[in-house]
Amino acid sequence: MTRPPDKASRLSDQLPDPAWLRRVAQEAGRGAGGVPVELLGGFLSVLVEAATTGRRPDKAELDAVGLNGRRAAELGVSAGNAVQLYLSAAWRLWRELPAVIRFADSATTATAAEAVMRAVDRAVASLAEGYTAARRDMMRSEETLRRELIEDLLRGDADIGALVERAEPFGLDMAQPHQVALASPTGRLVDAEAALSSLERAVVQGIGDRDVLVATKDGSIVVVAPATPTGTAESTTSSASAARGLGELMHAELRRAPRGGPWRITVGRPYPGSYGIARSYEEAREALGMAMRLQLDMPVVRAEDLLIYRVLLRDQPAITDLVHAVVSPLARARGGAGPLLTTLDAYFATGCVVTETARRLHLSVRAVTYRLERIAELTGYDPTDPGQRFTVHAAVLGARLLGWPRRDLPAPTPPD
Repeated sequence: MTRPPDKASRLSDQLPDPAWLRRVAQEAGRGAGGVPVELLGGFLSVLVEAATTGRRPDKAELDAVGLNGRRAAELGVSAGNAVQLYLSAAWRLWRELPAVIRFADSATTATAAEAVMRAVDRAVASLAEGYTAARRDMMRSEETLRRELIEDLLRGDADIGALVERAEPFGLDMAQPHQVALASPTGRLVDAEAALSSLERAVVQGIGDRDVLVATKDGSIVVVAPATPTGTAESTTSSASAARGLGELMHAELRRAPRGGPWRITVGRPYPGSYGIARSYEEAREALGMAMRLQLDMPVVRAEDLLIYRVLLRDQPAITDLVHAVVSPLARARGGAGPLLTTLDAYFATGCVVTETARRLHLSVRAVTYRLERIAELTGYDPTDPGQRFTVHAAVLGARLLGWPRRDLPAPTPPD
């Protein structure tokens, strides 16, 4: 006597019309915001088989769903919309499934529902894994392209046409002026990625809804940001304000970083064009080295603030001779040249106001006056005399550049 077929066999014989599955897929795609229905692949057929046989999706079927998750990411479909496509397709199919496939009783319906839910659970997990993996790969690729772009921009020797084309996806208009700022930590920076992310958000919010590039290079954080165009006196002032604002904004954000501080920020001047970025970077890099060399205690240094030092460094033999001739005799003072040079630094920084110099140095006015007189006596140059003041000031700046008196002065240039 022939055995009657079991319930699963009877259900599996009730194959749904392919046109019905296509309609459900199209409705799910529209419901998910116009997501391409091709991203469903064979998902609906897997659900029908789970409902009719109880079979769980195998590895090949789940891998196919994962590939569709990767495709969704590559097509720019959001993760939420991709998941919504699958869930929308699942509930639409289940809503109509009893009319297409007749379940024998409530127990069979419950078993089918459980099998469908398990299949949906596994499929959505595979979809999310594939999507996440693709986004991770895309971010790595984008980060590589970003780093290569920044390297070429800072070097300034890449093909201009190709550089403009590569910069466009990152929102950089190479025809507009840009400026470069460097942030150098004095302490150990543990989580560089966190500092980069927070700094990029702060700069974008601070200068407006414009793209910036942030990366690390040679132990410093590099920020390439748009600047106000130059050309008129008013716009030049605006550019200086923008440069100062960028540096202050970066310093305020990095002060909150748990490690790495105190930070030293240097900002190059804004210039237009692709070569302008390289020029601004060189200014910021030179300013950083000079600020460290001079042991400046300012947290933010602009390139234009150090122009006088650049002028002095262009003729180092001449500035060495000036230091030898003007301020090297201060070494004969009791206590060495250091205290007297510090006095001159404060005196010139305060606009040659003795009372303010005394306040800054925590000395009496009489003590400062005595030191200035002693300097004139030792060097033959009176810093209080307007006619000799510039010579003394230039010599003091030169001494700081040469690291004197911490380091010995180079031998003076012999006369021709």
